[in-house]
Amino acid sequence: MQTQHAFETIRSRSAKPALQGLILFAALGLASNTQAAVRYSITDLGTLGGRLSEAYGINNYGQAVGTSLTASGDFHAFIWENGVMTDLGTLGGGYSHAYAINDTGQVVGASQIAAAGYDWHAFVWENGVLTDLGTLGGRDSVAYGINNAGQVAGWSETANGGIHAFVTANGAMNDLGGSYSEAYGINDAGQVVGGAVLAGGDFRAFLWENGEVTDLGTLGGAYSYANGINNAGQVVGGASIASGDFHAFLWENGEMTDLGTLGGSFSEAYGVNDTAQVVGWSDTASGELRAFLWENGVIADLNSLLDPADAAVWTLTIAYAINDAGQIVGTGLFGDQDRAFLLTPVVVPLPAAFWLMGSALLGLLGLSRGKDAALACG
Repeated sequence: MQTQHAFETIRSRSAKPALQGLILFAALGLASNTQAAVRYSITDLGTLGGRLSEAYGINNYGQAVGTSLTASGDFHAFIWENGVMTDLGTLGGGYSHAYAINDTGQVVGASQIAAAGYDWHAFVWENGVLTDLGTLGGRDSVAYGINNAGQVAGWSETANGGIHAFVTANGAMNDLGGSYSEAYGINDAGQVVGGAVLAGGDFRAFLWENGEVTDLGTLGGAYSYANGINNAGQVVGGASIASGDFHAFLWENGEMTDLGTLGGSFSEAYGVNDTAQVVGWSDTASGELRAFLWENGVIADLNSLLDPADAAVWTLTIAYAINDAGQIVGTGLFGDQDRAFLLTPVVVPLPAAFWLMGSALLGLLGLSRGKDAALACG
């Protein structure tokens, strides 16, 4: 957690020794409760031989998934672990993308199949085997989310050409219905989130649970969609506000909270972990695209939380997912190349506690009598 510092100067000209003793005990107490700042170390996940890669998902063991250009110029799904990026292959076509991974190492995404027409099918990858999940009767399907029970959520074309959200049970797709619907996330309780067209034509974020669909509303505008859900049932996504701009949101217990922007007009949230840390992207006041972390009511540009040496060569543009350890994956510019990144929080001890104790001790000994004792409160 990023810690802000307030500095308070305590005048000691008229302080009595007893008061200075109290200052010392207060200083010791503050020092023991001083929190450390958090920065992020960054790992370039590399590529499969091409110049571009993007990371979309991460599990609680730090395994990351996404897509990368290969040396031949095709996009292939990958899994990254301990510095090694592994090509997951395809279902017979030229391209594939991986969007999510659960804690057992199952990966979901979409791949072109061998059939003419470049159809895309949702897949599950496990232990080196890529399994085609099929469709709801149409040509295409995509899997975006998977929980730790192996349930998969996504969307598929139907036999009559419609697009419907689905969730799997025992490997089979269950149609969630609607005139048009897409599912993007699922938690361990089997709650599914996404977006759907309402009777009036507006596109709204929804929460599906045991056959019941809840419209999550908007931030004052007409449109919204949900990208992710954690195990506490907190939902994140994007929604239009009254002015027509689009903002990231966090929905909980019937209330949608506007997460704001990094100074611009637009933002979107993609991932939320079980401690309600939210990641996504926002534009800045000057129109630049930047990855953000939202926590406890504060939205922060992730670039500002990098070590200055890393910030000099990286520009983090989109954060897609965050695990319960606070590790974040996404896409940024590394030099002139789009690269998948992994951020890992690093606790940075604050020196304020030592200054605080030292200055208070000087006050107790009377050495600072008639002088100013500067106490840094962390």
